Amino acid sequence: MGEKTFRLYDTMTKQVKELQTKEPGHLKFYACGPTVYSYAHIGNFRSFLTADLIVRVAKAIGWKVTFVNNITDVGHMTDDDLADGQGEDKLEKALKSKEGEHFHNVWELAEHYTNAFENDWRALNLLPPDVRPKATQHVRQQILAAETLIEKGNAYETPTGVYYSVESFPEYGKLSGNTQDNLRQAVRDVVQDDNKRAPADFALWKKDDKHLMQWYSPFGWGFPGWHIECTVMAREYLGDSIDLHSGGEDNMFPHHECEIAQSESLTGQPFSGHWVHTRFLQVNGEKMSKSAGNFYTVRDLIAKGADPLAVRYGLIAGIYGKPLNFTDQGVRDAQANIERYRKADQIAKSSSGDGPDTLGPMLDDLYNQTLEALCNDLNTPVALAKALEGARTIIKEGDSITRATGDSAKRFLDGVNSLLGIVYSEYDDGFTAIQASAPNVDASLIEAKIVERAEAKASKDFARADAIRKELEELGIELRDSPTGTEWVVKSSL
Repeated sequence: MGEKTFRLYDTMTKQVKELQTKEPGHLKFYACGPTVYSYAHIGNFRSFLTADLIVRVAKAIGWKVTFVNNITDVGHMTDDDLADGQGEDKLEKALKSKEGEHFHNVWELAEHYTNAFENDWRALNLLPPDVRPKATQHVRQQILAAETLIEKGNAYETPTGVYYSVESFPEYGKLSGNTQDNLRQAVRDVVQDDNKRAPADFALWKKDDKHLMQWYSPFGWGFPGWHIECTVMAREYLGDSIDLHSGGEDNMFPHHECEIAQSESLTGQPFSGHWVHTRFLQVNGEKMSKSAGNFYTVRDLIAKGADPLAVRYGLIAGIYGKPLNFTDQGVRDAQANIERYRKADQIAKSSSGDGPDTLGPMLDDLYNQTLEALCNDLNTPVALAKALEGARTIIKEGDSITRATGDSAKRFLDGVNSLLGIVYSEYDDGFTAIQASAPNVDASLIEAKIVERAEAKASKDFARADAIRKELEELGIELRDSPTGTEWVVKSSL
């Protein structure tokens, strides 16, 4: 097939360009992870799914991948749209909330939401990262980094903390466009700390002996700033200069801009050769918010009957570099397609009989077209269309499929799953959570109703057939007719 070129939009250069690795065939990739003060929402997971697709494609073209996805469990402040985030630490604030009453301390809260995040990650069939470091496990390295930046003249200590001097890094703003000049006015009236040399300077360490999570440092008791955490963890596991860094578009500034300044001041090398940012998610045409009633976590959707793979499908259906409107109808359409893959997988596994392989070359070509689309800046709409064409072709073959054709069909479906993660869960317990959270249903009753409905249709008693469908809908069951028969799924109540 020849060596594939993997091209992605690079936020730094503002163009689609080839993703290159410093070490031949080895992608060193860091993706910003969640702050574990609450359950991650589907907008967060859209960004994580972009990273997952990148990992899958890189492996498909034969690369080794070292993928790091961190956990921020301290130091992320509520007003994080500013380089030096003010307000409260998000975990401390969460402990004071109604949900926080369930936890004895902030450490327990962080552990709970970390475990919940990892469960949601598995439910959506994301590949596990090679390393999932926690900020609280790397405080010593963060203190040492702050000391080094002071020695280099890039940071300074005040009575309130240690601050990075933005003026010491002339290239500050090269990723986001938020340069020192246009930041001065933006932060002048917002960030109030008379100890800082310049309003745009940001904290590497905050002195606070009353903070619920604190460590002793040469600067006194306190806790690290959000930005230094990722700089240290990326360097710890991937080296001074990495190949790729990703996150949501809200990470671009201030977080990634500050990471660049810190990292390049520490090492004297480019921090990352490529930057990828996923655009925001809307739900039913509106900005996702609790007040609008369209704020969804993964577990919210599963509890309402959504299939996790359908949620995954819906979140990757649009191009990552454009805003995505996540809709109820989109989830239903995604569910229908997931059922097609399951039907195709069932047919492939039940193949029997001798005979020629009638689909092999066609399916191989569709797999290659799927991979090619993903190599072209993760063009998921085209990739999903090509993959679905293969599934439909297998279904059309139906019960007449030979063993040879079945083997090709299974190879194709395995390949599609390795690229897109939508055919079956790659975790042994992948669907346990779905069944546990789905409404209680009597499968034998539903199957009997389907048979009764088919008999009613055969005798042209369409009123009775429609009544049976309606009866099942009221029980939360959706029927799906196809040329190969009628299937049922638990209906999502989004």
